[in-house]
Amino acid sequence: MPTQRAATGPHVLRAMNAGAVLAALRATDAPAASVSALAAATGLSRPAVTRALAALAEDGLVETVTAAPEAAAPGRPAQHVRFRAEAGHVAGVDIGPHKVLVVIADLAGGARAERRVTVGQDVDGPGLFETVRTALTAAVAEAGLAPADLRAVSVGTPGIVDRERGEILVAPSIPGWAGLPVVPRLREWLHCPVLIDNDVDLAVLGERWRGGSGDADSLVFVQWGERIGAGMLLDGRPFRGAGGAAGELGFIDVPSGDVPSDRVGDAASAGPLTSALGPFERFAGAGAIRRLAEEAGVALGPDGEIGPLFAAAAAGDPAAVAVVDRAADRFARGLATLLLLVDPGRVVIGGGLSRAGETLLGPVRRHLRDRTLTGAEVTASALGERAVAVGALRRALDVVEPTLIASA
Repeated sequence: MPTQRAATGPHVLRAMNAGAVLAALRATDAPAASVSALAAATGLSRPAVTRALAALAEDGLVETVTAAPEAAAPGRPAQHVRFRAEAGHVAGVDIGPHKVLVVIADLAGGARAERRVTVGQDVDGPGLFETVRTALTAAVAEAGLAPADLRAVSVGTPGIVDRERGEILVAPSIPGWAGLPVVPRLREWLHCPVLIDNDVDLAVLGERWRGGSGDADSLVFVQWGERIGAGMLLDGRPFRGAGGAAGELGFIDVPSGDVPSDRVGDAASAGPLTSALGPFERFAGAGAIRRLAEEAGVALGPDGEIGPLFAAAAAGDPAAVAVVDRAADRFARGLATLLLLVDPGRVVIGGGLSRAGETLLGPVRRHLRDRTLTGAEVTASALGERAVAVGALRRALDVVEPTLIASA
């Protein structure tokens, strides 16, 4: 069989040079860079850099800017250029059973608009899709764009996702969501690349990119609320497992000797794993903490809101402190299992319960010490509820960036 030869010639070299210059310009921390600085960063000659910048300017990706007077040297002023991040936009979408959050960003990842829409209590899959479409339309308009202006859209959703086929396989928390052709419908409407991923798998990317964990080669993000799930970055690479179900922490079964078995529940009594809370979620999720507080006589907020529990514990109320400690102990049991398996070194806790901060995370760390061998740094999410959407932006940019260099 004849081998296919790689493309060669001056046009290929020019494209490679333009790509190298664009990458160097985007990597700089300064708002603009000189031709000399780009030549030094790429190893190209000044004429080669100048030709590359001309091609990039023709594509609308760079523009010449005037250097600040204090930066100008005697003689002919240096030419400075900047990357035109506003030349394109992407969207990150966080879809959940309670809210849809859309963030529109430019090509440098700078947020240009954000829209949060509350999801109705009884919404089904088709209704949720319409909520997504409404939120995306509003966010795009707020950014002064049209839906057709987006270069890529990345979506995060609860459940197990087939990323290659763009299909939601299992979505326990959203009735009628699994099997819905979300990606094809969005592509048909937006006419741009659309990706879909598990929400916590995106959240861990967001935390590493913009959450202060950029130096972490291995990182675990745990979403802790009514449901519990984990996204993992191991040795610099996302780990999703063979079927996309890696990190489904909520479905592990842990020893539960401190509660009656009918309180914890089993898979048979609660229904199939694909349609019910998992054993660990029933043991250590927000619902379990709510029950612990009620049994201890600790006051909760309206509709069982557990914020008052943590406020009382922070104020030193003995009953509240005991409940929080017990909840932290339960959570540490399951988390320790994951840490012993993957040894990430760093864990970021997100989700509604992370808002309790050190009142809850301090006891979690204490209970982890005797259950792990090497320990791990445990912190609350710096991005809060935006973690999934920010991670989705990162994935959308990962799709767009190679096309920028290719077009150059």
